[in-house]
Amino acid sequence: MTEARLRSAEERRAEIQANAASLGIDEAYISLLVETFYERIRAHELMGPIFETAIGDRWGPHLETMKAFWASVALNAGLYSGKPVPAHTKLTKVQPWHFNIWLALFEQTLKDTAPTPGAVTYFMERAERIAKSLKLAMFGIPGLNKGGSNADS
Repeated sequence: MTEARLRSAEERRAEIQANAASLGIDEAYISLLVETFYERIRAHELMGPIFETAIGDRWGPHLETMKAFWASVALNAGLYSGKPVPAHTKLTKVQPWHFNIWLALFEQTLKDTAPTPGAVTYFMERAERIAKSLKLAMFGIPGLNKGGSNADS
């Protein structure tokens, strides 16, 4: 039988950061990833207009927020304190299939920039969970309306 090991928040954070560092992930890489990814998003024929409408002339602050977000996700850095669900639910032009494009662009950006193949997997596992969570928050479960009752009943 395995014994449960209790770790402090600091120990857990140190383990996460050591694991990320072993994959070549640090704040400098996260900055490169975010900058490159959003250059591609802005240039994309379908995604660009959605992001431009939502962000407008606030790209500098948005990129800094995204760097803090991904540092918190990837490094447990504790730099992000925003609320992504309300920020995304107000985007009325977003459709569920847009998440597939977002994920594909993110994965290609990782493949083009990641310091190691393991970094691609590390980020994609997290990106897929985030996309699934946001899609559920925005569109609910297929076959059920957002209120949770069965639309077919």
